[in-house]
Amino acid sequence: MLKRDLLELCLLHVLNQGDQYGYELLRLLHGVFPDVQESAIYAILRQLCREGATERYQGETSGGPVRKYYRLTKEGRGRYDALLTTWRETRDAVAALGIQ
Repeated sequence: MLKRDLLELCLLHVLNQGDQYGYELLRLLHGVFPDVQESAIYAILRQLCREGATERYQGETSGGPVRKYYRLTKEGRGRYDALLTTWRETRDAVAALGIQ
């Protein structure tokens, strides 16, 4: 599984737990993958929206700028399940070789 696929899986995993706004997604993923540029994370998120795996909407304002929230769609849940299966197969194959 390539790093881009892994980032996508992580984005979908977080959204599978509930709606998130863009900056929070960026902060979470950048905290785990500090070597990945913010623009790469946003590019994946935009692609997921274009492909129908996620939806974007504007949240309520509380005196600050309008937040753009993201949520997983039915198609996104299917994609998440498929990537999760691939991840588990890859993890198990690597572990079978003794790589931990």
